[in-house]
Amino acid sequence: MNPDKLREACGVFGVFSNTPKELCTYTYYGLLSLQHRGQESAGIFCSDGEQICGHKAMGLVTEVFSERNLDKRNFIASIGHVRYSTTGDSTLVNAQPILANYKLGSLALAHNGNLVNARVLKELLEDAGSVFQSDSDSEVILNLIARKAKLSIEEAIIQALQMIKGSYALIMLTQDKLIGVRDPRGIRPLCIGQLDDSYVLSSESCALDTIGAKLIRDVLPGELVIIDKNGLSSIMFSEKIRCATCSFEFIYFARPDSFIDGIEVNRARQKSGGILALESPVGADLVTGVPDSGVPSAIGFSNQSQIPYGVTLIKNKYIGRTFIKPSQELREKSVSVKLNVLKSNVLNQRVVLIDDSVIRGTTAKRLVQLLRRAGAKEVHLRIASPQVMYPCFFGIDTPRRKELIGINDLKGMKGILEADSIEFLSLEGLIESLDHKSDFCFGCFNGIYPVSTIKQKNE
Repeated sequence: MNPDKLREACGVFGVFSNTPKELCTYTYYGLLSLQHRGQESAGIFCSDGEQICGHKAMGLVTEVFSERNLDKRNFIASIGHVRYSTTGDSTLVNAQPILANYKLGSLALAHNGNLVNARVLKELLEDAGSVFQSDSDSEVILNLIARKAKLSIEEAIIQALQMIKGSYALIMLTQDKLIGVRDPRGIRPLCIGQLDDSYVLSSESCALDTIGAKLIRDVLPGELVIIDKNGLSSIMFSEKIRCATCSFEFIYFARPDSFIDGIEVNRARQKSGGILALESPVGADLVTGVPDSGVPSAIGFSNQSQIPYGVTLIKNKYIGRTFIKPSQELREKSVSVKLNVLKSNVLNQRVVLIDDSVIRGTTAKRLVQLLRRAGAKEVHLRIASPQVMYPCFFGIDTPRRKELIGINDLKGMKGILEADSIEFLSLEGLIESLDHKSDFCFGCFNGIYPVSTIKQKNE
C-alpha cells in the first residue's frame, strides 16, 4: 500500500449456503481478493446453524490463516473481514468480525465505513450501562442492536440503523442468517452474488469472480438484505435519498476488475485518462503510469493523445505495507525499493507520468526525481482526478488538510514536486468518466459532503 495514498478502511465478505460446505475456504479466497482494502488484520467467523465460531488476528490474510487454523468443517454461513483502521487503534481487540452473545442468540458483525456520530452514541450507551471491549465504532452498532434484543433480529437492526449516521456496508451473521446492509447514501459499496444454492455478499465483485459466483446486483442504498434457508429477501429501511457512492472507489480503492453500481472500474479509469488528455494536452515522447491504479488512466491518455504508452516503473510485488515504516525518511526511501525505473525507456525522453491522485506529494516528488535520474529530459505530471483539498469522514484515512498538497496552486505544486508541469482532471471530467452520473461523494475535492459531519481533528 502506497504511503502517499488515501487508504480504504475495510473489505467485507459473506456467504450463505443451503447445503453445508467448507465455507471458511470460500471466505478465505474472498478476503484474498479484497486484501487491497485492508492489510492490518483479518478474520473469519462461521455458523453451523447452532453455533458461531471463528478466528482473527493481526496481519495479512495469508499470515492469519493457514492449513493449520483454517476450519475445514462444513458450515451454512460464513463472514470475513480485512481491516485498515480509521476509527480505533490497530490492535487485535479492534480486529473484526466482532462477536456478541445476547438475548436472541449470537451475532457476528463485519463493518466497512465510519460513523460520524459514534462518539456521542458510545457515551450514551456507556451512561446506560453498556460495556465496550474496543474503541471501534463497529462495536457501537453491535451494542445498539443488542439493546433491542426483544425484537426480531431484522427489527433490532433497523431500529439501530435509525440512530447511526455516516457510511457503512455491514455484513452480519446469526446462527441461521446472513444479513447485509448498505447506508442510505450508498457511500461504501456492497454487492450480491450467487453460486449454485449459495448467496454471497462482498465489498467488490472481484471477490465473487474468485470463487466462481455470478454478480446479481449491488445492494441498494438504504437496503437491508436477509439471506436464509428461504432464499433472499429485502427491506428498505430508509427513505429514498440521493446515492453518493465514494468516487475514490473508482479512482483508487477498488480493483480494476470490479463493477460498482453498474460501472466497470477499469473502464472508468481509462475514460478518465482520455478526458485528461483532452483537458490538459502536452508535447511528449512517452506516456507512462504509476503502478497499479495509474496504469489504466495512462493507457486512456495514450490512446487519446496518440503519444506512445510505455512501461517505465517496475514494481516489486513482494514489498508489503510500506506505510508502516516508522519515519518519513524511511517512507521516502521505500519508494525506490518498491518502484524502480526501466532506464532504457526514459533516457532522453519527454515523459508524461500519470497517477490516479496526489495526496501529500511525497511519492510523486520521489518518482519525478527517479525519472530524471534515469535520464528523462522532461517529466510532466498528469493526475486522473481533481485536487484533493479536504479530509474525508466516511471510512478513509485522510491527512490533515494542511498536509494535502492539493491546497496549493498549480505553480506551487509544480515547484514542490520538481515537475516540468502538473495538471489535474476537472471535476466535470471525473463525472464524465463515471458515465455522466453525479451520484457520488466528491467531498475530498469540493468540501461538500453527503452527510453532515461532526467537527473532527483533521479539519
